[in-house]
Amino acid sequence: MSEKLVQVAEQKTVLFLDDKLLAVRAVDSEVYVSLGHLCDALELDRQGQSQRIERSQVMLSGYRQGPVETSGGVQTAYLLRVDLVPFWLAGLNTSRIKDDMRRAKVEQYQRNVAKVLWEAFQEGRLTSDPDLEELLSQDTEAVQAYKMLQAMVKLARNQILIENRLTTQSVQLENHEERLEQIESTLGTPDRHVTPEQASQISQAVKAVALVLSKRSGSNQYGSVYGELYRKFGITSYKLLSANRFEQAMKFLTDWHQDLVGDAPF
Repeated sequence: MSEKLVQVAEQKTVLFLDDKLLAVRAVDSEVYVSLGHLCDALELDRQGQSQRIERSQVMLSGYRQGPVETSGGVQTAYLLRVDLVPFWLAGLNTSRIKDDMRRAKVEQYQRNVAKVLWEAFQEGRLTSDPDLEELLSQDTEAVQAYKMLQAMVKLARNQILIENRLTTQSVQLENHEERLEQIESTLGTPDRHVTPEQASQISQAVKAVALVLSKRSGSNQYGSVYGELYRKFGITSYKLLSANRFEQAMKFLTDWHQDLVGDAPF
């Protein structure tokens, strides 16, 4: 077994078919379940199942130890990564289980337990309710409110991811511009090209247009706005724009921004 220990970020008790399963989310967002709890719920020998996992390179890759909170204090538990639970359960031959109720229970675990364990850390759902899907098909105010809240959570999550991506891209662009400034400081003649102050105004106008486009498309549009400016004025850098064309460039960017949002970008 791998000696790598799971660094636990969150621990939950998940109810499945009246069984209490201990699950944890690691700092790398992977979800694990206590093998001991699974074995106890299915009346399986813990040591025998641990040995079976260690004989499989696939399951062994997600078999870890980690600290968990118990009524007796913090203890080290053997944990199996949730995505490998179906693989482990598939190795249980239900046809050899003579007790009908136990066989049916193992089969229900094979079908649903991994999904329930994963959802516990995605939507705060701590129990498997076999009637939930059927209830959600009803057209009641409670069901509508539930679906609306779920949609709002997903929308907020997507917005957070988009904003984070745009922030990262903006920082990367600023770093790129700083490198360009160092290179371009040795090119051109100041009396022919826009002044540093004018170049800064152009840069800010480009960013204003690009930010609107990026938010609408969900992707980085800074390069495309610069590209359009360069094509229109036949340049390879906004700092190489002729001083006598500065007003034209600003009008071009201003009109573009006004078409998008109805006001000037500066």
